[in-house]
Amino acid sequence: MARASETRGGAVTLSTEGLPEWLGPVVRAVETVEPLQLSRFLPPENGSGRKSAVLILFGEGERGPELLLMERSGSLRSHAGQPSFPGGALDPEDGDPHTDGPLRAALREAEEETGLDPEGVQLFGVLPALYIPVSGFVVTPVLGWWREPSPVGVVDPNETARVFTVPVADLTNPANRATTVHPSGFRGPAFLVESALVWGFTAGVIDRLLHFAGWERPWDREKQVPLDWRA
Repeated sequence: MARASETRGGAVTLSTEGLPEWLGPVVRAVETVEPLQLSRFLPPENGSGRKSAVLILFGEGERGPELLLMERSGSLRSHAGQPSFPGGALDPEDGDPHTDGPLRAALREAEEETGLDPEGVQLFGVLPALYIPVSGFVVTPVLGWWREPSPVGVVDPNETARVFTVPVADLTNPANRATTVHPSGFRGPAFLVESALVWGFTAGVIDRLLHFAGWERPWDREKQVPLDWRA
């Protein structure tokens, strides 16, 4: 099968060919997980919600498997200052939102936000679309293997505060895990890694991926990190 390339117009495909062995559990999890196993917030049945996509990019760094994350600018209207996966809303040029549109959007947004070269990314899976009620986004998580790593960094400071990678070993370390508690009553998993608090949608997806891939280690769910109303 062809590998992913061309963020606009060209063919964008999924392939599990040639992936490193350690990604096997993730591939199997993606193929079998059900929407409600990922989140209780699913896309509205009436089709409303702004279609978007994020890129969950696995690479291999000095400390083994790692994930690419970015920290959103503190001046943004929604999710300001939060660590997140690269991603954003689908453009008409991305194509059909029900087929390859999310694949192309995930690569395009990652390139625009981090400077990532999409030619070095092999897309291998797509998770069920999820819903973010606070912003009204319907998000399709697209998974990729950083087959040929390229330099990344902040492209537009108005959108992105920093770009960084997190070793999977740090994400699975029980000492780095906690439960966030929002004044609204929302509770969810969190990760304290790379001088950042990863929570909300991004942490929820990471938490479920670690769980269904069999990488999760027992952690203290009573350890809490409070959030304020601005979060």
